[in-house]
Amino acid sequence: MTRRRIAILISGRGSNMVSLMEAARAHDYPAEIALVLSNRPDAEGLDRARDAGIEALAIDHKAYSTRESFEQALDEALHARDIEFICLAGFMRVLTNWFVERWAGRMVNIHPSLLPLFRGTQTHRRALEEGVLVHGCTVHFVVPELDAGPIVAQAVVPVVPDDTETSLAERVLEQEHLLYPQALRMICSGRARLDGGRVIFTDSWDASAALLSPV
Repeated sequence: MTRRRIAILISGRGSNMVSLMEAARAHDYPAEIALVLSNRPDAEGLDRARDAGIEALAIDHKAYSTRESFEQALDEALHARDIEFICLAGFMRVLTNWFVERWAGRMVNIHPSLLPLFRGTQTHRRALEEGVLVHGCTVHFVVPELDAGPIVAQAVVPVVPDDTETSLAERVLEQEHLLYPQALRMICSGRARLDGGRVIFTDSWDASAALLSPV
């Protein structure tokens, strides 16, 4: 089995990064985490990656005068290490169209809402304000428009009457840690592929499944 070389881009502690690294330890996982890269030299996730024996690299965006020059440095570092695919995991930089198009079809992100609902930030607060009864997270391919790329996978959690932003965020994050490795496995094994702006799946679906909230 050929394992695809993955880079994880982070800006902080990298909790989703850890879930991807743990999944990639399995001998049958179709991807290897070859690099963890951060725009912040003090990102906690860099040390967590080094402790796991994975190369960790910081490219400080503050050292570059333009967004474009920073992204060119990112791109050069990724290509120098033969990276095939990028996972954004709490990477707190809006990427330019140049970088996104350069990695088109080879970069995914995990977003804390059921896209296309609640694109952008403050997703849990907005979900509570809107009174939705289900919320969740989405893995999607990255396109120039923010949080608008083709969807690979979603996980759903109930929203309960006494939820706060914190409690809802914790419930969603738990599902993120499960969903992201599953989505990456699907992509790297060929079970989910990008075709004409949509994700095509090779597996059959159970169309009878449903989540009711409240039960």
